[in-house]
Amino acid sequence: MIIYSVTIYINKDVEKEWLDWMKKIHIQDIIDTGHFNSYKIYKVVVPAHSSDETAYCIQYDCKSMKDYTLYLEKHASRLQREHTIKFQNKVKAARAVMEEI
Repeated sequence: MIIYSVTIYINKDVEKEWLDWMKKIHIQDIIDTGHFNSYKIYKVVVPAHSSDETAYCIQYDCKSMKDYTLYLEKHASRLQREHTIKFQNKVKAARAVMEEI
């Protein structure tokens, strides 16, 4: 199994709006690409972040690197751009791909 992990650092002034949008729209758009089976969303507790920022980690699972690669080639750019346009300079993202062993 492959895990696509996205850690988002979000300004607290848009945290609620961002989380609602993620749960209602963006995550479903990613799942709807057909390349991921499920997801989990976590709020990062440790390490603590600055007083004006919160972090969340969203982990999407797929069966193979091929599924992830197809997502990357066909959908990632558009979906990441939508996220960036919606929240502009209020968010930063760090991405990683992990393989279950």
